[in-house]
Order: sequence, then C-alpha cells, then structure tokens
Amino acid sequence: MRIRKSGESSFFDMFTDQAQHLVTGVGLLASILEAAPDQRGDLRKQLHEVENQGDEINHAITQRINQSFVTPFDRSDLGLLASELDDCMDLIDEAGDFIVLYDIGQIPEDVATLLTEQVDVLTRCAEQTARAMPGLKDPAGLRDYWVEINRLENEGDRAFRHTLTTLFNSGMDPITIIKLKDVIEVLERCADAFENLANTVETIAVKES
Repeated sequence: MRIRKSGESSFFDMFTDQAQHLVTGVGLLASILEAAPDQRGDLRKQLHEVENQGDEINHAITQRINQSFVTPFDRSDLGLLASELDDCMDLIDEAGDFIVLYDIGQIPEDVATLLTEQVDVLTRCAEQTARAMPGLKDPAGLRDYWVEINRLENEGDRAFRHTLTTLFNSGMDPITIIKLKDVIEVLERCADAFENLANTVETIAVKES
C-alpha cells in the first residue's frame, strides 16, 4: 500500500521544519561547548527558544492528526515521529542546560575534544534527518538515511566510551567529573534518540511498501 496523498504536504512540511530546528539547536549546543563560561548563558537562552519553537511544531502536528479525517499514514506513526523528533530536541536542550546550570568552568582540552566529537555525531545526525524528512512522502527511498544514522550511532557509542574513560582518568575533582559525566550521558542518549527516530522511519517504510 502506497502512502495516501491527502494532507501529506502539511504533515511533511511540519516534520521538515521540526528537523531543521534540530540542526539549529545542535549548532547552538556546539557553540555553548566552545564558548567561554561567561558567554554560555545567552547561547542557552537562544537554545531554549529553539526548543520552544520545536514544542510548538510538535503540538501543531498532534492537533493536525486529531483534526484530520485522512492522514498520509497511520496516526500512531505520525504521532511517534513527531514525539521522537521532539525527544532529540529536548536532549540537545538538556545538554546545553547542564553545561550552564552546573557552572562548568574551562574544560580540559582532551575532554573538550572528545565532547566535541560527540556533538559532531549529533550534528551529522541532525543534518541527515533534516535532509530525510521531505522524503517521507516515499519512505522506502530513505534506506540510506536509516543505515547512516545507525552507523553514526555506533560512532557515537565509541566516542561516549572514549570520553568517559578520558574523563575518569583526567585527575579532575570528583564534583566536576560528576557534572561532566551527566553531560556526556545526555549526549549519548541523544544519539540513541536519533537512532530510535530512524528506526521508526524504517518501520513505516516496511508498512507502506
């Protein structure tokens, strides 16, 4: 069964918009990580605004699902896609929040480099997702997307383990280690969330083929 056409542009445009906010959000997260501690607060406010805009799109999609008589594919799948895109955005925002709220000072260069590697994985996940969302009109054509996200998540797993090991061997005070560990774990959860999203796209492709 092919995807039904009725209403598809409205839903797919909103998914694409949601994914573009992920690209903007992870860019701000990278800037927070690179910024001096006294410059991070303003960047976090910008990230919060992007996250709020993403919430609004998520609510709009839910409302459209509830109001639509015919949807491009199963309502539950549409809702799950919107929710998983929102999960990615929430975790990006949470990572930025931790960096600022924990008042983390200058991060040692070796740990900062590895944190940057984790964020780079998320950046590529967000970019791949933003490119893929318009293709939901024909999800079977998105195989390269979910394969690449799976590869990136594996890369993120390796970066996560390496970053934790380096952190625990850094000689920093225990409180700072705990704070940075929280950031590292949120970045890992975000990579997992991108993989969950890609897996949902794959499931939809199978159902619609």
